[in-house]
Amino acid sequence: MSTKNSTHAPFPGHPGAARRVSDLLPVFPWDKLEPYKRTALAHPGGLCDFSVGTPVDPVPEVIQKALSAATDTPGYPTVWGPVELREAVAGWLHRRVGAEIGPQAVLPTVGSKELVAWLPTQLGLGPGDQVAYPRLAYPTYEVGARLCGAEPVEYDSVDELDGSRVRLLWVNSPSNPTGRVLGKDELRRAVEWAREHRVLLVSDECYLELGWEADPVSVLHPDVCGHAADGGSHEGLLAVHSLSKRSNLAGYRASFVAGDPVVVRELLEVRKHSGMIVPAPVQAATVAALGDDAHVAEQRARYAARRSALRAALEAYGFRIEHSEASLYLWATQDRPCWETVAELAELGILVAPGDFYGPAGGRFVRVAFTATDERVAAAVERLRG
Repeated sequence: MSTKNSTHAPFPGHPGAARRVSDLLPVFPWDKLEPYKRTALAHPGGLCDFSVGTPVDPVPEVIQKALSAATDTPGYPTVWGPVELREAVAGWLHRRVGAEIGPQAVLPTVGSKELVAWLPTQLGLGPGDQVAYPRLAYPTYEVGARLCGAEPVEYDSVDELDGSRVRLLWVNSPSNPTGRVLGKDELRRAVEWAREHRVLLVSDECYLELGWEADPVSVLHPDVCGHAADGGSHEGLLAVHSLSKRSNLAGYRASFVAGDPVVVRELLEVRKHSGMIVPAPVQAATVAALGDDAHVAEQRARYAARRSALRAALEAYGFRIEHSEASLYLWATQDRPCWETVAELAELGILVAPGDFYGPAGGRFVRVAFTATDERVAAAVERLRG
């Protein structure tokens, strides 16, 4: 039957619908990079892709074996995961981060981006609330605010924020995109501000094990949030961690959030209803990944060598590197608009991310990921050195 003259409203999600969720969101930034990627792909020596920062090295064998051994799992896994998984996370947080935490304060998530995007919604935020995040930041913090109808707010210092309206405060150390590391004093000040104003502070710590010229610290560390013996706790605090970077598990979507057990329990209840479950084989792989430090050291050594080679070549080409003391990126500038730099490097077959993807303050920078293979890094170095 023809609907040409129908007066019915369009289906939800169709063009012309009264409200589409996509209308609330910014343009997906990576789509803007496609023309420059085509230019870089046309280089005779092939593409050197330093834009997205996706792992390219093999998944460690110990993790692959754990995943394979758990593939015969026909039943539904639980959102919270088995106690073995939560104990592995809590044990890693204690061993690596120094956090005084138990398995009841841990929740696995389906990748960290999923959590970042949906956390404000799952916490019940909405119109009238503010979600604050650093002025240079991962774009998904803003997306999470917009998805629930809250107001996204950028900040340089927490002291400039309106404590009566901010409900969720993001901190990010080591930073994406800049690689900047916040010291204990800076983190402690953010915790004090958040607690004073009864704001939930969520720390994105996905690059914590990738410090080069600084030793990143977690918001869950007693020196930041207070020692239990002195009345300190994780009240009002969450930390987000990912295995994508330190264990090459981007394809597994393995991550977790930990901190305030009351907030974790609330998230657990919401996520039970919405079916946000980490697959059982990935849960088993996470246990293996967190129990093995050797593969992390090996991967760090690979990244350290690539970082050193790219940094030297970029500086010789005329770039200035700022921050970049941790994470998987070099925050580089030629003191000119970032898209001009993107276009120039694309002609060399080198693809980088423009700094304005992370906010207007990044408009004269590019982010260079050193997650490409050794061969591609060597090719880029040769091109940069002419």
